[in-house]
Amino acid sequence: MAAVTTTTDEMGGGLKRKLHGREFYESIGSPKYILAPMVDQSEFAWRMLSRSFMPPELQPKLLAYTPMFHARLFSQDAAKPPYNKYRDSHFQCVLPKDPNTLWLDGNPLVGDRPLFVQFCANDPQHLLAAALKVAPYCDAVDLNLGCPQGIAKKGHYGSFLQEDQELIYRLINTLHLNLPIPVTAKIRILETKEKTLAYAQNVLKAGASILTVHGRRREQKSHLTGIADWEYIRYLRDNLPPETVIFANGNILEHGDIEACLAATGADGVMSAEGNLSNPAIFAPEPQPGEFEDEFWRGRDGKGGWRVDAVFRRYLDILHKYVKGGEPPERRPLFVPNKGMDTSWLQEEIIIPAKKGSKSEAVGNPNYGALQAHMFHLLRHFVTKHHDVRDALARARLGELEQFEGIYKMVEKKVAEGLIEYEETNGKSMEDPAEEERLKKLVEEMGPTETSAAAILRCKRPWWCVQPIIRPLPKEAMAKGAIQPGKKDKKRMAEDEANGGEKRVKGEETNVEAKVVEVVREELEKQTSFQTSELVSG
Repeated sequence: MAAVTTTTDEMGGGLKRKLHGREFYESIGSPKYILAPMVDQSEFAWRMLSRSFMPPELQPKLLAYTPMFHARLFSQDAAKPPYNKYRDSHFQCVLPKDPNTLWLDGNPLVGDRPLFVQFCANDPQHLLAAALKVAPYCDAVDLNLGCPQGIAKKGHYGSFLQEDQELIYRLINTLHLNLPIPVTAKIRILETKEKTLAYAQNVLKAGASILTVHGRRREQKSHLTGIADWEYIRYLRDNLPPETVIFANGNILEHGDIEACLAATGADGVMSAEGNLSNPAIFAPEPQPGEFEDEFWRGRDGKGGWRVDAVFRRYLDILHKYVKGGEPPERRPLFVPNKGMDTSWLQEEIIIPAKKGSKSEAVGNPNYGALQAHMFHLLRHFVTKHHDVRDALARARLGELEQFEGIYKMVEKKVAEGLIEYEETNGKSMEDPAEEERLKKLVEEMGPTETSAAAILRCKRPWWCVQPIIRPLPKEAMAKGAIQPGKKDKKRMAEDEANGGEKRVKGEETNVEAKVVEVVREELEKQTSFQTSELVSG
């Protein structure tokens, strides 16, 4: 049902009707591809990179979120300039020296729309104050109710608000009643479908226009991440009013997983976080044969992927053009085998410029500050083979694009060499029959839902292609010893043992090891039982 609230249009003056729910969703193009809010990782340049792969007709179908911002830090101003360094260094919607000129975040003139700004908060007035500052530059404000990290527990926000449904209602309702643009929310599932439904109903009753549901519980993080439960999201779809707009989050490793998720959940859109970090083109359909031949590689087995050098180049070009405000350096065409292209440049020595001065350009600019982390994520498979690139990335000063241009040349050269070797060996340079057989055997022995091997087989590409980072499933991590109880759990187990009259002496075997396994298994059992997908991350 559409709201009929009348609000002030802060940018254009006058009054406008505030839309709500599905009517609002349709007004921004009914996006079904959703770039997730990621702390320090879904900044302007990365959003623009992700948008750059979408064909023109699909541009309105990609909705992006800003990184999560802290509402109190974002809203509180000092008595004199600079009024708020935190806000100025995280959300750059206007030029610093000309506040009447749009710049980066949320600028429709450069294509950074539709855009939702996400905040974490536990105080309705801090949240409203922060939201009012971004309202003229975005389409909606989102409340983070999903962050499971320790800092969220300490700060009492994110998923650690889910026990206080009354506070959640007040946070959302305050924005719904006082903000000139819609409010949305992102949650995690609870212990049961029924509890999750009641949670969702509270969020919607408070006034949220769109509900994003991450199909994992708060405990599912790090080695316990496991598989997101799409069945919970389907349950919400079937039991909430049909006009409810729902975004599904979890298990998106490749583009094809998006349609699978839509079909399984009935959601209106699908959000990707880690899948997007590994492949910013994840929302775009795969190019047709003959299209983007210099950027999209196809192997002899028919599998293809965007080349890391091509993605790296696009990313740097966006930083030069929009953030630095100049033209990218002149570059040679990307190397394509069997095209008679010059290869003499492969013999040239690559020199990475020294660091300039003592202050990095990254200070106060989130787009420069995120560059190194993005490249480590994007090149994760690449640097496991090319350690010199890994070391160069680690040494690079954030914000000094000249250094990253040098690293790009290293990547460009190694990709060209890899492509030449692939062609000269008829593809055998990338074959590993023993490893493939090992993975297939794991799937046969454990089943596709108990091992990450099935996802690795499906998603694996040569190191010069972007591809997902696939975590071991929790039981695999437990078998490898990667999951262990924390200090508190160990202390509790020792106390339990002492209280049970079991005396520990040096060198004597006890039941502690068995209790370690028991604690880990308890954590695993807290997870949902969704077993209809081989996906293990995203």
